[in-house]
Amino acid sequence: MFDRPLKILLVSSEVAPFAKTGGLADVAGSLPKALSLVGTDHNINDVRLVMPHYKQIEGSDYLMDFPVKFGDRVETAIIRTSSIEAHYKRQDKAIPVYMIDNHHYFYRDGMYMFDDDPIRFTFFCRSLLEMLPKLNWQPDIIHCNDWQSGPIPFFLKTKYRHDPFYNKTATVFTIHNLRYQGNYSKELLRYFGVGDEYFTPDLLEFYGNLSFLKTGVLYADLVSTVSKTYAREIQRPELGEHMDGLLRKRSNDLYGILNGINIHEFDPKTDPRIYRNYDAESLDKKRENKFLLQKEMGLPVKDLPVLGLISRLVDQKGLDLFIPVIDDLMKEDVQLIMLGLGDPYYHDLFERIQEKYPQKVAVHIAFNPVLAQRIYAGSDMFLMPSHYEPCGLGQLISFRYGTIPIVRATGGLADTVKDYHASPGTGNGFVFLEYEGNAFRQAVRRALKVYREEPHNWRKLVKNSMELDFSWARSAVEYIQLYQTALAKRNIAVKTA
Repeated sequence: MFDRPLKILLVSSEVAPFAKTGGLADVAGSLPKALSLVGTDHNINDVRLVMPHYKQIEGSDYLMDFPVKFGDRVETAIIRTSSIEAHYKRQDKAIPVYMIDNHHYFYRDGMYMFDDDPIRFTFFCRSLLEMLPKLNWQPDIIHCNDWQSGPIPFFLKTKYRHDPFYNKTATVFTIHNLRYQGNYSKELLRYFGVGDEYFTPDLLEFYGNLSFLKTGVLYADLVSTVSKTYAREIQRPELGEHMDGLLRKRSNDLYGILNGINIHEFDPKTDPRIYRNYDAESLDKKRENKFLLQKEMGLPVKDLPVLGLISRLVDQKGLDLFIPVIDDLMKEDVQLIMLGLGDPYYHDLFERIQEKYPQKVAVHIAFNPVLAQRIYAGSDMFLMPSHYEPCGLGQLISFRYGTIPIVRATGGLADTVKDYHASPGTGNGFVFLEYEGNAFRQAVRRALKVYREEPHNWRKLVKNSMELDFSWARSAVEYIQLYQTALAKRNIAVKTA
């Protein structure tokens, strides 16, 4: 399939299982495993990771240290190492993880939300580029993720432009959520080591600030995001977060590749976190999961439709749509189980709903991975009425557990969930288009109608959903193709320079 194995460096500000605040860590911890297994026995890719070494991380080994000059200061970069395991044809393969440490910048309680975050991550970016020649490991691809790694493509095309070590290295920059941009003061130019000539609307300036994300989008060889639909959506003003003009200019270099999920971790047949293990041929045990979930959540134990909601409680997730529909929904013979954490406004909203309907609604305001799996396994339907959703993992996980998603057609939800009624024979969920309460209400009602009146078709829908393939193996092949395209573009640029 591919002419030679690649040397691939993935850069992320968080990587599971070492440090995690959201889905980026899951992607960064899973994609390298799949990338390392694309190929044949003697032709597999050399994949490595680099991330900051936060205070919370334990068990890493010291490798080296060296001074790093950026701006008007010199700091010491300490390189530590660990690894994550990939399983390949009954063999374990260790994927190296390099961690950049500095006591001043990373020995803190927490990972983000510090006043000097832009300086911390500029140091991180410069340090990893200084590290690679010292390792004598020359990557073909540096795959940067989100705004924290945005300066890397810029440094390679400015500070390291004439460095033969990086002459053939191509960059890919992935946007996981365009809303998070890393926009900071112009004063940061000095840490980038450049002058005011770079602070223009055509270059690094973004509405009066220096934008880390814009820097990555502008200077990377190729740009990607986490679904094909989201790649189109962010080129429009409605979801472009004021960066749609730049993204339209780079439209020929902008790709959408769906995230995957770890099918070994999310497997109802083996998952140790759920009450009863099951598969598509033992759906009676899925019903047992429902009864045990109802019991744990303090709801009446009865065989009725259970709607699951697992979400960050923020505006993006479409939670305001519950306000006009909840009273009507509660007239149905259903239960709603919600798990999430986020905006206090939504904490209060769902707690009030629970108080009003204590026999029908259970709300758990927390981050609880074990309970999350039990909700996936014990629910009949999974709600994702998102305002926008770059990719979404909830619907992919719910498929694995035979829990049918009810979603709004946006981003990765539009790419993965096909409406049962609009796509006879291939539909795998229930979809609404307009972002308004009545459309959401009607989608839920359609799902409930099939559940109650077409039990044979519902069972078939559940079985089919459990057989869908949203593994990282599929996504990894697309990424390798993207890397090949980036390398070809980079080689053309080098030859014409």
